[in-house]
Amino acid sequence: MNFRNALPLISILFILISLQNAYPSPQKRLLIFAGAASKPATEEVSKGFQEKFGIPVDISFGGSGFVLSQMKLTRKGDLYFPGSSDFMEIAKREGWVFPETEKIVVYLVPAINVQKGNPKRIHSLKDLTKDGIRVAIANPEFVCIGTYAAEIIEKNLNPVEKEKLKKNLVNYTESCEKTANAISLKAVDAVIGWRVFQYWDPERIETVCLRPDEIPRIGYIPIAISKFTSDRTLSQKFIDLILSPQGKSIFRGYHYLMDLEEARRFTRPDTPVGGEYPLPKEWKAGKK
Repeated sequence: MNFRNALPLISILFILISLQNAYPSPQKRLLIFAGAASKPATEEVSKGFQEKFGIPVDISFGGSGFVLSQMKLTRKGDLYFPGSSDFMEIAKREGWVFPETEKIVVYLVPAINVQKGNPKRIHSLKDLTKDGIRVAIANPEFVCIGTYAAEIIEKNLNPVEKEKLKKNLVNYTESCEKTANAISLKAVDAVIGWRVFQYWDPERIETVCLRPDEIPRIGYIPIAISKFTSDRTLSQKFIDLILSPQGKSIFRGYHYLMDLEEARRFTRPDTPVGGEYPLPKEWKAGKK
């Protein structure tokens, strides 16, 4: 091919290079579907990740079951970060994550959260059955702490007490964050939530610990790489950061329990860890 014949090809090549420069490829991003149980610390870790790697992190927070549904429907997402083992077990069983990538980030202990100063003098689970006490729990079908709340009620209250508590339920919240906000905004007198809620808003939330024998399971927050990830190596870097001393320091700053022995200070020595609670039918589809 002589130079004259090659001119059209050279011109096309220059045009293609110019177009590539004019329309650069989209910047890499990470998309995380996360339960709101980890929200304040996860937001901070994500900022650190962007500063370290120059990769923006988008996070869809909500009830662990809700965000799992979003990930499945959109067929997008690099990491699944639910608020408890219950929903990670579902994700693994249905094949939405790589099971070998699952790691435990922190541990959680359920508790009763009340307004600061405890104006209604709520000191026990059975106090939630008293007349005039407004109670909220998260939706047990889709939110990690809601599943724990239903399990706690089922295993610790007799049928009469259970019905009294259900009469006091004024709301099923859609996430851990909204469960904590129900106390912050004084929309209810008490919620069955996580002990850590108090440290999200210490000016307005106080924690009443359950008795060790009332806690059916120690919870934990797991993370795993989604089957829809566009960059498994980059997703692993986020997991590595969240488990690094820097990441652990951030979670510890929000008073999450960093190891199992810390969590066992609030439970019996033989309290099970993690697992999956089969939710009774009466707690599904918003039935009270």
